Amino acid sequence: MGDSSCMRRLAKELQQLMGEPPAGVKVEVGGADEGGTQDDMRTWTVNVDGASGTLYEGEHFRLQFRFSDSYPFSSPEVMFVGEHIPVHPHIYSNGHICLSILADDWTPALSVQSVCLSILSMLSSCKEKKRPPDNALYVRTCSKNPSKTRWWFHGE
Repeated sequence: MGDSSCMRRLAKELQQLMGEPPAGVKVEVGGADEGGTQDDMRTWTVNVDGASGTLYEGEHFRLQFRFSDSYPFSSPEVMFVGEHIPVHPHIYSNGHICLSILADDWTPALSVQSVCLSILSMLSSCKEKKRPPDNALYVRTCSKNPSKTRWWFHGE
């Protein structure tokens, strides 16, 4: 059953991320309850620090990863959560992220670590803090699940 291979993959990725996290990344598994159930493995919170020398230096963000049974064959649902959502041209004020590897360009070779690195890179390369041009409309009309959004990716 796909479920157990999903869990094995998540356990392996978690071990790797906790053992050698990318700079500025710290992972927590599960919700607030201290049960350690299998469901907890499906939701990760990743704390991300803005890199020094970038527009986000000194800022702290929280990413939420949710994994379905079909992970890694389908992408995780990833969004910024909490009080502090980065102001960025590809990040909506509700925390949804417009990043191609979270949608059409996802492959099973990618991992939580590669997603974190892509998001850090996206933040680090930002030249101007501003919301996407369609932020207000998107936030009003989008699905709660960012994986359900059909993104159009624009070149820089």
